[in-house]
Amino acid sequence: MREAYTDQLDSIFSDLVDISRRVGVAVQRATDALMTGDVELAEGVITDDSEIDLARERVEEAAFDLLSLQQPVAGDLRTVVAALRMVAELERMGDLSVHVAKVARLRVPDVAVPDEIRPTMARMAAVAADMVARVTDVIARRDVEAAIALGRDDEEMDQLRRTSFAELLSDDWNHGVEAAVDVALLGRYYERIADHAVSIANRVIFVVTGHKPSAS
Repeated sequence: MREAYTDQLDSIFSDLVDISRRVGVAVQRATDALMTGDVELAEGVITDDSEIDLARERVEEAAFDLLSLQQPVAGDLRTVVAALRMVAELERMGDLSVHVAKVARLRVPDVAVPDEIRPTMARMAAVAADMVARVTDVIARRDVEAAIALGRDDEEMDQLRRTSFAELLSDDWNHGVEAAVDVALLGRYYERIADHAVSIANRVIFVVTGHKPSAS
């Protein structure tokens, strides 16, 4: 009985890994659509988000079944509750990828990101994609050290966000209000993807150690 119960817990985490990988694909494809103005790619990200939503529902059902049928306590309860919160954050990361894709689609046949800000936006996208890939590995291996490192490395995204604001508020900005709003929103979307990755990593630390990471 205990072995079957452990298998169910492991299965939930395997599903979280799968969802995280799907999110990573969504982030990359949304970015590609944004940088190229590829409307079909953008539409694909938007359409495929329903698969992430369905995967979240399956994880929730499995977790609620464990809560109601097995009545876990202590570490097992901590794991199930953390999984519920993690899957909600993963779904939100997928939604943020959809937001990026919608900005890309809205500006077709043009590209939403002006040339001079493309390097900053491309780097933000790359950092977000890297953090999703790393948090996928953190979930798969429940790697506390990697989770701690991920939280520390979030500073680059914060700095890029400040840089993007400085660029769009510069006196040299000549792309109008619409483009400025796009850039501000896109920066926020990528920043939030990174924030969710850090939050998930922190939940993995809590699952493994029973302690919340320090804020420092």
